[in-house]
Amino acid sequence: MSLGEVACSYSLTILHDDNIFVTGDKISSLLKAANVEVEAYWPSLFAKLAEKRSIGDLISSAAGGGAPVAVAAPAAAVGAGSAAAAYAARTEEKEEPKAESDDKMGFSLFD
Repeated sequence: MSLGEVACSYSLTILHDDNIFVTGDKISSLLKAANVEVEAYWPSLFAKLAEKRSIGDLISSAAGGGAPVAVAAPAAAVGAGSAAAAYAARTEEKEEPKAESDDKMGFSLFD
């Protein structure tokens, strides 16, 4: 992603968050206030995107939102101890192997 795309994405998100109608001029104004220079065509492209698509939908789909949230079963039904044990077992399995030191290889950085 180029600087122009990132800067315009942030500007578009700011305008959407403040419930301001998105135009190329408003995106350009935000970029100018942030002292960010982009190619002249980026603000108008992102303004056209805002006309065609719902920015809220784009944000939620990029963030993985929009899907129903799974609710955990009550601890009494599942058993709090078994859930904690399962979590502990998963985290213990993911331990990363320790890196070999230079001493074991027969040389050191400071020799």
